[in-house]
Amino acid sequence: MSILQVLDATFDTEVIKSDKIVLVDFGAPWCGPCRMIAPVINEIAHEYKHIIKVVKVNTDSNPTVASEYCIRSIPTLMIFKNGIRVDTVIGAVPRSTLVNTLNKYI
Repeated sequence: MSILQVLDATFDTEVIKSDKIVLVDFGAPWCGPCRMIAPVINEIAHEYKHIIKVVKVNTDSNPTVASEYCIRSIPTLMIFKNGIRVDTVIGAVPRSTLVNTLNKYI
């Protein structure tokens, strides 16, 4: 399953109105820690493809959403359930940390 690139214009449709739990990866192409955690995000997207939706938001080209959710540090991973942000993980965390956080909401 490929990870959907979400824009300011599509965030509401793809994340807020989604009927699945959504993991949003806020980052940027130049960000070293974002690149470090990318393989973990890809694994989770594949393993949980029938349960959750995984999307990426480039904070440089989508400043409205980044500002709305007060993104100050990247990578920032947010979990949305029923259109509401239920959790946030900041930084290139270990896979186990992210999986444990996700499992609280599945």
